[in-house]
Formats: sequence, structure tokens, C-alpha cells
Amino acid sequence: MNSNRPSADFLNRPPFANPLANQMKAAQSFSLQGQDPPQEVPAPPAEPGAAPGPDDQKKKLLDSITQLGQTNVPQLESNIYCMSIIGQVEGHIQLPPQNKTTKYEHLIPQLVAAEQNKKIEGVLVVLNTVGGDVEAGLAIAEMVASLSKPVVTLVLGGGHSIGVPIAVAGTYSFIAETATMTIHPIRLTGLVISVPQTFEYLDKMQDRVVSFIARHSKISEEQFRELMLRTGELTRDIGTNVIGADAVKYGLIDEVGGLGKALQKLNELIEKSRNEEKVLQ
Repeated sequence: MNSNRPSADFLNRPPFANPLANQMKAAQSFSLQGQDPPQEVPAPPAEPGAAPGPDDQKKKLLDSITQLGQTNVPQLESNIYCMSIIGQVEGHIQLPPQNKTTKYEHLIPQLVAAEQNKKIEGVLVVLNTVGGDVEAGLAIAEMVASLSKPVVTLVLGGGHSIGVPIAVAGTYSFIAETATMTIHPIRLTGLVISVPQTFEYLDKMQDRVVSFIARHSKISEEQFRELMLRTGELTRDIGTNVIGADAVKYGLIDEVGGLGKALQKLNELIEKSRNEEKVLQ
């Protein structure tokens, strides 16, 4: 009997002990003694105004990154609204999930809110886009150009194709020294009906794009069409790839600069707008 006791004691110790069996034995001992077993005290409910725990904050941060591609840091009150146009401008047709896209139906309500919000005094538009849907890009460009508040556009990386009208739609435009802008004719994908009316439709759409760019920049329609129809520069298309200072030289963009210069210029335009409102009052 004594030889088996050590092995029995060993089985009653972790990790071999069964917690549920131990609890049942304890309850039975209390019932034999005429006592009620001790009840577990529930955790107090969280107060309605209590601060969220670290797990809640981490989940909220991850959700922000997943859904919006941005974090909530830093948080500050600003009179400038920043809108980014990244990847491909998605229009009436939904693009594959592996494409990085900016949906125009998301941008238009943001611009409407920025126009109505009295705390917002200026808009900064940051572009790094390969282009996309022509009518969606023109809709964004028209919205940007029709804002009553100062708008500064900044091309980082690239502002290609239909990104060109958006880049010139602001009150003042900047382009990074190494950023590029591809100018080429409109292309049509999908079903094409080979009749003269199809060509006329494309030609009219091309005229809309060219006239918008000429109205909102310093380049003439003739020079823009010459860049658009140039051969020998692009390997698989006709057109021109304009880099940094060349975009300023052609009159597409106002100045070469980065974020610091763009914010400085936007603050100057905001101050000028404030002074004009004081004069009117």
C-alpha cells in the first residue's frame, strides 16, 4: 500500500490533475459539512464612459488601416483637408481586387463635405495615379476646379493619363522633381463597333480632355496635342512622358516642389482668401 501512494499523489498534481474533478470533490466536501460552496464573484461591468482597453484601440487601428489605408495618428485639428488619389481611378466598371484603385464615388462626397464644412479653408490633393476611367477622372477634375476654396495639387510618383486633368484642376499645382506625367490619346477597351460614329465619339471625348487641360493650365491646345500624338518616346503607345521640370516648362504644372512647398502655398492662398472676405464684409 505504501509503495502505491507516491504514484497516486503524483497523478493528483498538475499537469495530470483534473480541475473539474477537484471542484466536484470540494463541492461534495462542503455539502457533507452542511456548508454552501463558495460562489465565483462576477467581474464588475464596464462603466459606460470608460476608456477603451489596449485591445480595442489596436483593433480600431487595424480596421482603419484595412478599410482606409491610413491610421489615426497624428490626430490634430486642421483647416486643410487632404485628399489622395492613388493607383487607378475606378469608374463605372469595378476593377479586379488585386488592382490598387481610387473609387470616384468615394471622392465626390468628400469634396462636397469639404466645400460645406466651414472649418475647412483649403484642400490639398495628392496624386500618384496611373490614370483610369476617363469620365470618372473628368468628374473628379470638374469637382476640384469648381470648389470655392483654395486647392493645391501635388503630383508624387506619377500623374498619368486622366490624372493630368486632375493635376491641373487646382488653384496651384506642384510636381515632385522625379515625378512623371504620361500624355497619350484616349483608348477604348471592350466591345468596339467599327463605324465612323465610334471615332467621332472618341474624338469628342478627346476634345473635352484637351480643352479642360488648356483652360486650367498654361499650355496651349496645339502644344498639348503635339505632345499627345508624338511618336518614338513610348514603346507601346504614342505620346510623351514628361518629367518634373519639363512639366513646368511646358506649362502643365506651376512649380516643382514637394509637400512643404505645397502646404506653404496653400496657407498663402488661404490667407489671401481670408483678406478678400474681410474686404467684402
